[in-house]
This record gives sequence, structure tokens and C-alpha cells, in this order.
Amino acid sequence: MGALFNISPILASALVVVLPFIAFLYQALRGKKSTSGNISLIAIILSAVISASFVFAEIWGHTPQSATYNWFTIGTKTFTFGILLNNLTVLMQLIVCVIAVPVHIYSRSYMKGDNGIHRYWMYLSLFCFAMLGLTISKNLLMMYIFWELVGFASYLLIGFWFTKEAAVQANKKAFIVNRIGDLGFLIGIAAVFSTFGSLDLVEILGKDGLFYQGIDNNTGLMTIAGLGFFLGAMAKSAQFPLHIWLPDAMEGPTSVSSLIHAATMVAAGVFLLSSLFPLFNDNVLVFIAIIGTITALSSAYFALGQYDIKKILAFSTVSQLGYMMVAVGIGAWDAAMFHLTTHAFFKCLLFLCAGAVIHEMAHAKAHSTTDYDPQDLRNMGGLRRQMPKTFILMTVASLALAGFPLTSGFLSKDAIVISSFEWAIDKGGLFITIPIILVLVSIATAFYIGRLIFKAFFGEFRLDKSLLPHLHEAPKTMLYPMVFLGICSLFFVFSWNPISYHGAAILDGFSVAYIFKEIHSLHIIVPITLTITALCSWWVGYRWYVLDKYPLNPNSKWITAAQHQLGMNDFVNNKIVKGTLTFSNWAYLFDKYIVDGLVNSIGHIVKILSQVASWFDKYIVDGLVNTIAGTAYYLGHLLRWVQNGRLQNYLGFALTVVLIGIIYLIIR
Repeated sequence: MGALFNISPILASALVVVLPFIAFLYQALRGKKSTSGNISLIAIILSAVISASFVFAEIWGHTPQSATYNWFTIGTKTFTFGILLNNLTVLMQLIVCVIAVPVHIYSRSYMKGDNGIHRYWMYLSLFCFAMLGLTISKNLLMMYIFWELVGFASYLLIGFWFTKEAAVQANKKAFIVNRIGDLGFLIGIAAVFSTFGSLDLVEILGKDGLFYQGIDNNTGLMTIAGLGFFLGAMAKSAQFPLHIWLPDAMEGPTSVSSLIHAATMVAAGVFLLSSLFPLFNDNVLVFIAIIGTITALSSAYFALGQYDIKKILAFSTVSQLGYMMVAVGIGAWDAAMFHLTTHAFFKCLLFLCAGAVIHEMAHAKAHSTTDYDPQDLRNMGGLRRQMPKTFILMTVASLALAGFPLTSGFLSKDAIVISSFEWAIDKGGLFITIPIILVLVSIATAFYIGRLIFKAFFGEFRLDKSLLPHLHEAPKTMLYPMVFLGICSLFFVFSWNPISYHGAAILDGFSVAYIFKEIHSLHIIVPITLTITALCSWWVGYRWYVLDKYPLNPNSKWITAAQHQLGMNDFVNNKIVKGTLTFSNWAYLFDKYIVDGLVNSIGHIVKILSQVASWFDKYIVDGLVNTIAGTAYYLGHLLRWVQNGRLQNYLGFALTVVLIGIIYLIIR
């Protein structure tokens, strides 16, 4: 295709990045005069078409390409920027484009009538520009710049409804937590530059790169580099304990949640680790696997106790990102990217379906006097009758998330769980607990997503039945993007084999050589186990939430603890945030009364001493000098008066002297 139109993949990929930036500039210049979003939509559609036709099709499975340009020089070192196109980068770029298009279309209806819609399109285009630039960056410094820009655009979108205090607090929280990760990214960059003297990924990790010329990645500096990059990924991809910003980020529009916090931005950390995978030594990889396991387990537990439909999906996202991190940690980063790809589609669909439900619940609220939270599952029920298409699509996405056969999630989740068992058996010892925990997380995942479906779409409507006429199917401009994502959540989009991930095109494209041996029996045992346990989870959920045979106390300490994230937010607010504020206040008082007080006291003393010195100089030193001068002047004046040329004065003066002498002799 590129040869037909004489467009190189390098130029095409640059155009893919630039088009959303042009849309951003257009929206910024037009301001409130442009509310349709047509330019943003056209830009991202063109980016998607160009990415698929002129970049992905030309690079996937073929020789990687890159372009380098000089940027600036410090001393004798010239820093560069450039474009890197290989199977990993073009896949990530295509994912961003393909996910962004249905979200843009969906947003036209979902955000219709919002007073800040012009800002929405501007921020969305800025985010797409930053994310697309991140995917093809050839240089770590260039990648870091786009990494920061992605965080900034996310900050703007999370706080889009800035008149809501919760949204303002949420975007500040996201921004600050991500700054922690960005510091780790910077440390990693510094360690890599100290080791290799370069930040160019091709120079470092290329076929004949510096890394393969005798560099030992087990050194302390390389360990620091690996941990630094992982810290950056922990914040961006919401890994424990830096995951706390993501559930709060649901304060932004649901369409934003579907794009940024389910499919693209949070996946940037997994993409970063996959891009730099050879740099990580065994210690760093084990640490990544452990953190990923903790994240997957804790977030699945937290999701079990949530009632806000978006927060359930938010914790689900965090949990699935934990799966991806485990895959990276065990050396199966291709499986991580496979799950990242499938997850992007079905999780984006889950958010868009949730947005459709919230949209209709809010619509019904606007036509009634009843005050309720349109996002609370306890206010829903039986919606499958009013929104049958949304119900079917959300069920498909839920099945993919739970890992049911014939869905894309079944293939990618199996790839991670089976590989983790093979890795753990090869390692031996307590490492086996990691895949066992992943199985438990899979069971919990099936249960909490089943709980969401049953509470929202089954049973009876829990509010006033007069609201039902106002509840109906989502508009077509919201429904069509959801249908597209629903199709992409099925197995045949990624592999023609519905029960084995080995035929997946993505895994074939990466061809990662695992350090552990394949155990064929696991390829039968694990999928059957996960499927049966998922079915059991849904059966239990159906009995509890549809047949109303719920045996537990909804106010039990375990459910309450899950709902409040084991008090993590309270701990952060009460101990870390308030502790930091208290320390800052003490530091302020110390600075004001001790440091400034000491400085001011010394200054005051110096001022007094200066005044004393000034007085001494003025009245003693200058006084003595002036007195001597005055006396000399006065004597001179007297002598000048005597020597005036008048004879009678001379005689009078002589007589006076004689008289004084006589008087002296007499008195003596």
C-alpha cells in the first residue's frame, strides 16, 4: 500500500502523530466556536487508516525501520530524536488509533450539550497526539517527553468537570502519584545514559546494539535502571501501591475512562517494560512479577465490594494490568502485549456500555423528582428489558473479561496463566504461589463482573417504576461503536483457533523465546479449570443477586474493607498526606521562627551595631577631626585678623601682649 502511494512508513507514522495535534491546535484556536468535534474525529479516523494501511501493514512481520535526527548538543555529545517502527511499536500505535475512533464517535452523543464540549475535543486530541508520539519514540528522552504529555492530557480530562470538587481532587491525585513514577523514569534514563552513553533505543537494544557488546545487566546500576523504569510503569499502569489514583480518575467523563484509563494510557507502562525488556535482570523481573501478583489480587478483592459501576471496572482494569505485569516479570512480555490488545477492546466496551447505562439513568433522573446516584448498582436492576442491545454487548465484554471460551480474553488470559505455571514449575519453591493466585484472581474476576451484570440487568428495577419509560436503548452513534468493540472482543479477530492461543497472530509476530519449558498438559488443565470456575462463579452470582439468595451480611467487615480498599485511601490521606502537611507546617514554622528568626535577629543585631558604628564615626571620629579642623580654622582666622596691614592694630596687639606678660609676672 505504501509503495502504491509512494509513502514511506516513517512519513506515514509521523503523519499519524501529527494529525491529532493539528486537530488540537484547531480546537484551541477556534475555542467555543467549534463544538461539533468533526475535526478531531476526522483527524483520528485518518490516523487510524494511515496507521493500518501505511504503517502496520508495511512493518508487521517485516524488517524494522527507523529514522534519526539531531536534536541538540551538549559538549561533545549530540542528542537525537527519531521514529522507531517495529512489530511492538506499530501494534501499539494501531491499538491507540483503533480504540480512539469508536470513543470519538461515541462521545458525539455522550457529551452532547455539555458546556465544555469544545475543551473536551481539544483535550482528547492532545491526548491522542501524546499517546501516539509515545508509541513510536526512538529515544528515551523523547519518550519521556511524550510520557509527561500523556500525563498532562490525562490530568486535563480527569478534571474536565472542574466545577466538581471530586473531579478536581481526582486529577490532582492522579497528577501527583504519576509524578512519583516519572521520577523513577528519570532515574532509569540517567542510569542507562551513565551505562551506555546513549539514549537511542536502536543503539542500545538493536541487533548489534551496545547492550549485546558485553554489557552485564546484573550490575547495581542496571538494577537501579530497571527498578526506575518499573517505578514509572507502576504509576502509569496503576500498580500496587500506586494504583490509588485510577479509581478516583473515574470522575472524568466515561468516554475518557474508556480510552485513557482502560485501553491506552494505563497500558503505556506495560508497553515501556516490553520495549526495554532486555535491560531487566532476574531480580528486577521477579520483583515485577510479585508486584503484579499483589496488584491483581488486591484489586480483584476491592472490586468485589464496590457499588459504583465505573469503580468496579476501574479496579478490574488495575487487576488486569497486574496480569500483564506478571507476564512481563516471567519473561512472557509477548503474552502481556497480547492481553493488553484484547483487554483494550473488551474493557473499552465495558466502559462504553457502563456509560450508556449511566447516560440513561441520568436521563431518567432529569425527568423525575427522585434524587439518586445514576452510577450506583443498587439503583438499577432489570435494565436488559429497556436496553437489550447494551445488555448483550456488555455480556460479551464481561465474558471476555472473565475468560470464557470463544472470546479474545480466553486466549490472552490463558497465555499468561499457563506461562506463569510453566515459569513457576521451572523456578520451583514458593514461585508456584504466583500462578495459583492468578487462578484465584480469575475466579474473583468472573464473580465481580457477573455481579455487575446481574445487579444491573437482571431482577426488578429497584427505583420508582415511573422512571422506566425514560429508560431506553442508547443512541445509534453510541451503539455502533459498541458493536464494533463487541466484535473485536471475540476470538476470530486474533486467532482462528478458539481454544489455543498458540495460533494468535500477535504472539507469532513477537516470537519470544521463553527460558522455561512448555508443559503440554497445562494447556488442557488450565483452560478447563478457569472455564469451570468462571461458570461456578456466575452460577453463585446468579443465585445471590437474581434469585435473591444472598447469604452474607452486606455490612460485614470483609465487604466493607473491600469497599474502602482496606483503608488505603484513609491511610494515604491521614498518614502520608496529612503527615506531609504537618511536616510542612512544622518546617514552615521552623523556617519562620528559627531560621528566619535567627537570620532576622542577626540582622537586627548587625543593624544596631551599624547604628553604633555610625554614631561613633559621626560624633567621635568625625567630631574629633572636625574639632581639630575647626580649631585650626579658628586660629588661622585669628591670625589672619591680626595680620590685616593696619599699624594701630599691630601696636594694640603688642600692647595687649605686654600687658598680659606684666599681669602674669605680677600674679606669679
